[in-house]
Amino acid sequence: MTDPVSRTILLLDIEKYSDRDDVEQAYLRRMLYDITDRVLESAGIDETLRLRADRGDSVMELIDANASVTALLRALLTEVPAQLRAVNRMASSSAQIRLRGVVASGYVAVDGHDGWVGSDLNHACRLLDAELLRAALRERAGDFALCVSEAVHAGIVRHSHPGIPAEDFHQVTVDSKNGPLRAWLHGPLPGGTGSAGHESHGDTGAGGAPVPGASGERPAPERRSAAPPEGDARQQTPAPAPPAGGVVFNFTGGAPSFGGSLVGGNQHGVSGGQVTGDIHLGGSSRPAGNHPGTRTGGEPA
Repeated sequence: MTDPVSRTILLLDIEKYSDRDDVEQAYLRRMLYDITDRVLESAGIDETLRLRADRGDSVMELIDANASVTALLRALLTEVPAQLRAVNRMASSSAQIRLRGVVASGYVAVDGHDGWVGSDLNHACRLLDAELLRAALRERAGDFALCVSEAVHAGIVRHSHPGIPAEDFHQVTVDSKNGPLRAWLHGPLPGGTGSAGHESHGDTGAGGAPVPGASGERPAPERRSAAPPEGDARQQTPAPAPPAGGVVFNFTGGAPSFGGSLVGGNQHGVSGGQVTGDIHLGGSSRPAGNHPGTRTGGEPA
């Protein structure tokens, strides 16, 4: 194993990567590497100053400590959103790309199998995987959420260099398997985060209860379909209250049948009205006439 050396650590991860099919994943990986290369080039960090590791849905860059972290942060805050907008405006709804990012610094060694070793790198990976950062991206209209380590904030961000406004970063504490980690989130805090920036939420379902094994990310974009999904909001709309002494029938989403009878379409029959024509119930028929619960004249209720 090599001796640990000081490096700037850049991590970028694709939201909901595993929800896509193979073709979409290949496209997203290509876009991720293109965006990363453009951002680093705009920061003046060429290939001789960095070492890359492929993690499937994410990219890890070890950047030479002599490279400008200020230029890197400025490029991340300006170039990444611009690149994502350019890519997503031309992509299908199922191939939209959204990214979480972490910038940290510390000592990293390379082992005999070209693996990267270091507690500072481990902490950066924990920040990237934190539910707070996932929630921040999930709740934003934009496509990028960035978090920086305390060391990067103390050395660069808090000085509010041009293009890196310190007031846009908020101190947070996230939970991890290594215990609480303090960091700084760019942009607004997600819902469920306390005023002091402490993470107080987890992956939840509609009722707010934690969902075991949930990723914490928004669902992946779906392919458009002409037919409305099952269980849509229309089926959840309560029927109107019946008038005094009346009965309301609310038939939606198809043609219900009662004991062999058939009623077609979406209809509302309210007691007190009348309809003309034959009515068939349970295989029997009744002659045309006035019947309770139906209406005469004009369209069906």
